[in-house]
Amino acid sequence: MLRYVFRLAAGLSVLVVLAGCSTPEQIAQTIPHIDDYGTPVGARTVQQGGDLVMALSNEPDRLDPTTSSSLYTRYVMNTICEKLYDVDLEGRVVPQLATALPDFSGDGLTATIPVRTGVHFADGTAFDATAVQTSLQRHYTAKNSQRTGEMGAVAGIEAADPTHVVIRFKQPFAPITAALADRAGMIMSPAVLTKDGDNFGDHPVCVGPFKFAERQPGVSITVIRDPQYYDAQHVYLDSITYRITADPTTRAAHIRSGEVQVADQISPADVDTIATESDLHLLQSGSLGFQGITINMGNADGVGKPVKPLETALAKDPRVRLALSLSVDRKQLVDDVFHNWFEPACSPIAPQSPFATRNTSQCPQFDPERAKALLTEAGVALPYPITLHVMNNSDQLHYAQALQASVAQGGFEVKIVPVDYTTLLEMQKRGNFEALMLGWSGRLDPDGNITRFFATGSNGNYGGFSSQTLDDLLAWAARSGNVGQRAALYEQAVQALRRDNPYIYTYRLRNLTVHSTRVTGIEVFPDGAVRLGRAAFVADRKN
Repeated sequence: MLRYVFRLAAGLSVLVVLAGCSTPEQIAQTIPHIDDYGTPVGARTVQQGGDLVMALSNEPDRLDPTTSSSLYTRYVMNTICEKLYDVDLEGRVVPQLATALPDFSGDGLTATIPVRTGVHFADGTAFDATAVQTSLQRHYTAKNSQRTGEMGAVAGIEAADPTHVVIRFKQPFAPITAALADRAGMIMSPAVLTKDGDNFGDHPVCVGPFKFAERQPGVSITVIRDPQYYDAQHVYLDSITYRITADPTTRAAHIRSGEVQVADQISPADVDTIATESDLHLLQSGSLGFQGITINMGNADGVGKPVKPLETALAKDPRVRLALSLSVDRKQLVDDVFHNWFEPACSPIAPQSPFATRNTSQCPQFDPERAKALLTEAGVALPYPITLHVMNNSDQLHYAQALQASVAQGGFEVKIVPVDYTTLLEMQKRGNFEALMLGWSGRLDPDGNITRFFATGSNGNYGGFSSQTLDDLLAWAARSGNVGQRAALYEQAVQALRRDNPYIYTYRLRNLTVHSTRVTGIEVFPDGAVRLGRAAFVADRKN
């Protein structure tokens, strides 16, 4: 069985309190960029009860683990919808609703998963292997599922008995354990699935420390403690409200004022000073994910529909896309825009991954002169125009504007079109864009960072890209249980992506979450999800 270990630093960061006269530049040089994932409540004395408010940087899409594609949905679902497996502090896959890691047959075609007993969904329905089978089947076969490609080539799913689920594959699929540690492993109440069907996300019911209570679109989502939860003695809060606060300056102001107790993805423009405030605590970790630009090459009628090649030079000619990649001054952009907090992204594989190689971690050289030569060779007039849709918040717009200036040196003229996050998610699914700037929070197994976006026919292939060479490399990598062999195959996959550049990798953020010292038990791992399920107000402070 593969082990995924992504611990980036053995110690937790010590935040330095600086004198008030320090400049932002001086502070940035002093605040250590050392991982602090947070800690469980442990032996600390905490209060029973309380209502926690978290400022959420974007609105989640529908709260349905089968169809969701938003990181922010993962935040909410982490508290109400447990998975067969989870990721621990050390970056290892550990059982959650399962009781052990999958038992694979010798030929790798069968995975048997033992599941918990004595557990109930929030609606009182009993949790068992049949319930697990129902959810996994929905994840794999639903027409609008975003999970299908994450689960491999499934031949069948069955409940062998009340405590064992069996997944049969058409060919071995090594990434399945890591996939079941994310949304593909979230198990939903079969009674509610039968009753609500495609409307499950309007009132989701799962197994979790909390249960869904209310959603006010564009405003907030509230969850409340579930007294039926099997580990209820380690759940302390009465409720959690996720307040949608897209503007990073507003999030920073609300965490400072105490209006909220947690704020996700603090802007690098604010984090250096926030980290020095004695009543706030900065959690930070490297990311398994990436940010970048999706090029629409064949998504004319929407994801899942047959590909129709688009009649633009950007879509048709790999020289134009390579020129765009060579025009991005990755290191300079992240240093200037994000105050040295973020890093350039060179590929879909994080440098700290055991699957990373020297080649996958090296970025394309910034070479605007070669970029212009490639555009001339492709026969396009300079400057070549591109319409780029981006998220309408200050950090993303600042980066887009800096990117606009960078690629202008390589012969491109970028028109920036800001839209809200939810609209951006819908646009990439519908395919009504030329180029679109969005990222991915990242997965433990590289398959979850590549296959979903680039495998032919995948429901996450938002650019409509297709390459038989890449499809074959990804299939071979998924069948192997050897990390070294898989790393070599993924290196070849990255080389194939760099030849075609269907996605321009730009930067890799750090997960920057701040919480009040009035609360504890908040954790953020490199998978990007903020975990609040066992958070609590500390007993020695006034609420």
